[in-house]
Amino acid sequence: MYKTGDYIIYGAEGVCRVESVGPLEMKGAKSGTQYYTLLPVYRDGNIYAPVDTAVYTRPVMTKSEAMDLIGKIPTIEGEILDNKNPRILSERYKVYLKSGSCLELVKLVRMIYAKGRTAAKSGKRLGQTDERSMKRAEEMLHNELAFALGIEPGRVKDFITETLEERK
Repeated sequence: MYKTGDYIIYGAEGVCRVESVGPLEMKGAKSGTQYYTLLPVYRDGNIYAPVDTAVYTRPVMTKSEAMDLIGKIPTIEGEILDNKNPRILSERYKVYLKSGSCLELVKLVRMIYAKGRTAAKSGKRLGQTDERSMKRAEEMLHNELAFALGIEPGRVKDFITETLEERK
């Protein structure tokens, strides 16, 4: 169980601060159930989630873990999805997005990026499903990396590029 003040990843919402843990005095809340009151770091609002929620939760990665992940990015490869059916692609991409794993998000981003490069060589563009999924995966990944590294989310892409260049 997380404590007040902990920072966690809560499903696709991303980085949240545990504001409180306890019963909720609110319509629809189950009596005798403990809830997390979560404050998303990168958007306004509150989330009320049962402590035993089925939604994926985990502690936010540390700065050391973030740097380790960034160092591994050039060696991370995703599967190749040749299917052009947007529904099937969307379902497959959701598996990556719901995994809660930064490694899986990197795989998804790299996979769609490679798909886009191949499409561009043929004079084509990525489909909406690909673009939306890549944008969401990047947002989730960049928000957690930004938090772990103590930088703004909009700075993460440049930080990754600079870090990998320095390591060459």
